[in-house]
Amino acid sequence: MLAGDVRDFVWDTLARARAVSYPLPPHGHNPNFNGAKAAAVQLLAHERLVGARVLVVGPERALLPLRKLALAEGRVLFVPHQKKEGRYWRLGDERGAQLSSMPAFGEEVEAPNGAQAVVLASVVVARDGGRLSKGFGWGARGVPLGVPQLTLAHPIMLRDRLPCEPDSRVDLIATPREVIAPA
Repeated sequence: MLAGDVRDFVWDTLARARAVSYPLPPHGHNPNFNGAKAAAVQLLAHERLVGARVLVVGPERALLPLRKLALAEGRVLFVPHQKKEGRYWRLGDERGAQLSSMPAFGEEVEAPNGAQAVVLASVVVARDGGRLSKGFGWGARGVPLGVPQLTLAHPIMLRDRLPCEPDSRVDLIATPREVIAPA
């Protein structure tokens, strides 16, 4: 099975289940799934992330609740700049969690210095850590920073294994009800 077919199946299933919010339809996006905030709470409370004070977090809408929660906890975030490849917004103020407010509350920097983990958005993720993103854009192939890579997923997005090659691999998967640590 091709990666595109797997993505289409998950996007279609999420849409039919009405398990996603704006942007709609979810096709072509890392879906903004219902339960993303609960998954973010699960991930931020996980023992492997509790001590991580500096995170790189993707700009996707599904990761907005995580950005808000992490900033409210006093963590520092680096979010990839949407218009300047290789640049990041360094955020420490929770008012900067929205993409539109990052210029007002963030500092533009060249590198995510001190990052302890990366949170990537996904379309499909397997319990063994294989991940498929929307297939293009920031983080599509993972982020080569040498730190743990993490993701959030709706249960519909979760599989035991991918029937194709993953875009990248993740070290933790948070759903609204659990955190999975692939072996």
